[in-house]
Amino acid sequence: MADIIQPVKGTRDFYPEDKAVITWLYEKMGEVSERFGYQEFDGPFLEYIDLYAAKSGEELVKEQSFVFEDKSGNLLALRPELTPTLVRMIAQRQQHLYYPLRWWSFGPFWRYESPQKGRGREFFQWNVDLIGADSPEADAELAAVMAAFFQEIGLAPAQTRILINNRRLMDRELAKLEIPPHERNDIFHLIDKRDKMEFPEWEAYAEELGLSLSQMDGLQALLENDQLWEESEELVRFFKAVDALGASEYVEFAPYIIRGLDYYTGTVFEAQALTADVSRAIAGGGRYDDLLSDVGGDPLPGVGFAAGDMVLIVVLEELGLLPEKRDQTPAPVIVTVFDEDTRMASFSLAAELRRAGLKVNCYPEVEKLGKQFRHANRIGSRVATILGPEELAEGMVAVKDLRERDQVQVPRDEAAEYIQGLLEKDLSA
Repeated sequence: MADIIQPVKGTRDFYPEDKAVITWLYEKMGEVSERFGYQEFDGPFLEYIDLYAAKSGEELVKEQSFVFEDKSGNLLALRPELTPTLVRMIAQRQQHLYYPLRWWSFGPFWRYESPQKGRGREFFQWNVDLIGADSPEADAELAAVMAAFFQEIGLAPAQTRILINNRRLMDRELAKLEIPPHERNDIFHLIDKRDKMEFPEWEAYAEELGLSLSQMDGLQALLENDQLWEESEELVRFFKAVDALGASEYVEFAPYIIRGLDYYTGTVFEAQALTADVSRAIAGGGRYDDLLSDVGGDPLPGVGFAAGDMVLIVVLEELGLLPEKRDQTPAPVIVTVFDEDTRMASFSLAAELRRAGLKVNCYPEVEKLGKQFRHANRIGSRVATILGPEELAEGMVAVKDLRERDQVQVPRDEAAEYIQGLLEKDLSA
């Protein structure tokens, strides 16, 4: 017997019960996005590598992207993120769109990661962006969307925090430490790695970047100053707007949050969830006011965030907040097949019930009714119908309540209404 071919490393198989979780997340994300007036969009899964090289950062392009050459010799990448695609799409129709734009998306992405719990090479990601609004209040709206989502899926403020900083503020503070402008991006990367490295390793990295002892002391003091936001007019306005939007319970200032992508220009945010005393980043984003011009468009301000599904699912599972997994049919009604002579009549009944708006599973073979009922129970059917010779002759349908084990005869033209009543009774119970 041949060995079963295994899935590609870092990818996932979505059996029905697993796909149901992704669908649940998608529905919650869409519901919250549209509550704030965001429209759903999407882009291609393949882009020219130049699009990402423009601004996403060298590490993302060289180390984390799946890159290959097409037959014409062009270098293509499976999309590792969506923001460059978003701004490219806007640049193509920039003069024909109405601003500010509120767009959201949910779809698959790929990065050449080292697979581990909560991280894979193929993942789903929620993206929310507000384009054409240049204000701290616009930034606050994105934080409020994130907070509303956390509330919707049951994550309380004690279980997750949206950490906020501002790159312009940090740039001014680095200038006070006499760090030259051309070195500040490297220091931003150093700050971004603060909670990803052991302190001695992080300190050695700082020395490699050429920081003096006094600069290192100043940087550490800066990263511990929880009141620094009060020196930024943008952040003062931001937190005032967050409070007005009812999201302040979820949001706090954190000077060590800087985000790793090079295109962020102002406010940045990172949502972290706490489970078993371990903090995990579950969403992040920020303001990117220069990115549109980098792909050929006119300058246009933007702010957005993204949240991947893998860490989020791990966190929700650990906290017991995922919906109950069920490997069940979406159709609550099963039409049984009494015998070969009535098979087509059963198929016709199934079609009638579907036209009436019911979700119906029709048993495909002629089997003993007991076997069909057992199958119906295993897949989670709620109601079964039987259409035998007697029912056909009398214009009736036998409807079996699989939960209560009751069975009644109803006129065929009233069967859909009767079954609908049974299902609605369940919903109101």
